[in-house]
Amino acid sequence: MTSRAFWALTFGSIGVVYGDIGTSPLYALREAVLAAGGSYGAVTEAAVFGVLSLIFWSLIIVVTLKYVVLLLRADNNGEGGTLALTALAFTALGKRTPLVLGLGIVGAAMFYGSTLITPALSVLSAVEGLNVATDAFEPYVLPITVIILIALFSVQSHGTARVSALFAPITTVWFLVIAIAGAVEITENPRILLALNPYFGLNFLFNHGMIGLITLGAVFLVVTGSEALYNDLGHFGRKPIQTAWFILVLPALLLNYFGQGALVLAHPEKLTNPFFLLFPDWALYPMVALATMATAIASQAVITGAYSITRQAMALGLLPRMEVRHTSESQAGQIYMPRVNWILLTGVLLLVFMFRSSSELASAYVLAVAATEWVAGILGFIVIWKLWRWKLYWAIPVVAPLTFVDTAFVMAAMLKIAEGAWLPVLVGLMLILVMLTWMRGTKLLAQKTRRIEVPFDPLIKSLENKPPHLVPGTAVFLSADPEFAPTALLHNLKHNKVLHEHNVILTIKNEDIPRVAPQNRIHMEPVSDKFMRMTMHFGFVERPNVPKALAIARRKGWQFDIMSTSFFLSQRTVRPDPRSGMPQWQDRLFVYLAHNADDASNYFQLPTDRVVAIGTQVTV
Repeated sequence: MTSRAFWALTFGSIGVVYGDIGTSPLYALREAVLAAGGSYGAVTEAAVFGVLSLIFWSLIIVVTLKYVVLLLRADNNGEGGTLALTALAFTALGKRTPLVLGLGIVGAAMFYGSTLITPALSVLSAVEGLNVATDAFEPYVLPITVIILIALFSVQSHGTARVSALFAPITTVWFLVIAIAGAVEITENPRILLALNPYFGLNFLFNHGMIGLITLGAVFLVVTGSEALYNDLGHFGRKPIQTAWFILVLPALLLNYFGQGALVLAHPEKLTNPFFLLFPDWALYPMVALATMATAIASQAVITGAYSITRQAMALGLLPRMEVRHTSESQAGQIYMPRVNWILLTGVLLLVFMFRSSSELASAYVLAVAATEWVAGILGFIVIWKLWRWKLYWAIPVVAPLTFVDTAFVMAAMLKIAEGAWLPVLVGLMLILVMLTWMRGTKLLAQKTRRIEVPFDPLIKSLENKPPHLVPGTAVFLSADPEFAPTALLHNLKHNKVLHEHNVILTIKNEDIPRVAPQNRIHMEPVSDKFMRMTMHFGFVERPNVPKALAIARRKGWQFDIMSTSFFLSQRTVRPDPRSGMPQWQDRLFVYLAHNADDASNYFQLPTDRVVAIGTQVTV
């Protein structure tokens, strides 16, 4: 990589990777000081110093050591994120274990819970800056927030390629401005830098009992968004993300947090909104505009992350197929998922109307993010121990302190259950239920289908002994198991009583790696002069494109013409069965999911005029 390309990636990562964590200063210190017993007019030095010390060491331990230094090295062929780490753990253990799969499902589900809150909390906290100038804007904060959110989700179908060019400059300006504002305030009270000493944070925790634990839960707001460092690893690479963190993002965040602390210590009444009150009156409206743009960027990164993790979950068999649209010809990672987009918008708007303020939303935020990061820590330990082959006497001392901190944050966040943290947990539990139902239902469906399927090899021998009428062309039959004859083939023989000159039994396999190299995409196995088994391999971040893969097969010597090729699909209509092995409500949920899954021809990008769908009914 050239120096110019490296710095271009570093600059780009500032806009995409750090938008979420970069907007936490809008509300994090205020909520932490309030949790520490402060009020809008009275704060203690012990509370401010304790909170700042906890903020500093949280950024160092959770973000810097755990994510930036350690987990960014745990890449799955360049890809990061909870499900990528889950797939990497499968590789490390050599099999799919229920424990690792369960951790991956929990981490992905909790990520969705936090994804709902991030746009609502970020945009609402930015627009609330108008209240600092005058109370006249208070009735309009909610409507303005709703308009911005609807606009943000409405433009998703156009893709982020054009808009993303603005992300890095705006976010860079944001970090520089908040750093300068914090530094100016620190010069007024440089004594605030004593809070770098961990003594103040530990002393506050141990001497304030339950209040200390509640404060720790609020302090966790400063590290929300750190999962994005790992999720966006594949877009920018480890070195650019690390460089951006150390040279700009971390210094800017620390300067701003300590500047807010100095301001609150000198003027306790400014705890109402210490972020915006760092700035002079003339800069207030420009800062509200800049904050709104920054929070929209932060929300964009989370929304894109939701698309990516949904596609990964589909490829790993955790969710049914859903429509995926590519919005960029050059960047495979830029996708749009209509169903996910509008479900997210509905959930975000419901949250805005339910909680109506950033303070209320902040209480609901931390538990889902803390659970996601705790799962990443456990999966990371498996990878470090089994894949990197660290000795336990090295792995445990490195990972144990990080896991201890994550566990402490989860316990602290659980105290917010009654204040709204139940909501993302409920969303996460619902998604866990959906994933488990889909996995269980597809397994039962495969077992039931297997009992009525015909083994493939005996069928070939039968057709050779007594061949049906042959028609010219090539027929491609999609099959989940190449050892058994596809249902569409059997029905074609039964009802049409014909067989094509060339027949391909095509099986598509999703691998536990992000992408499969073109030379490994296709595996062909001739069975007879009329039949061939073909297996296509795709990674969990790839959308299967069958015609494009068939072009690779042609370069390997297989002769076919797409205009004389027909693709036969078995379209199964699933009906509930009281004897399915699942409770009736779960049976009906699986049937609903199956009915609403994306059409296979669309998902595999088959040419619509070459597809023959043969329907069958099956109970599960």
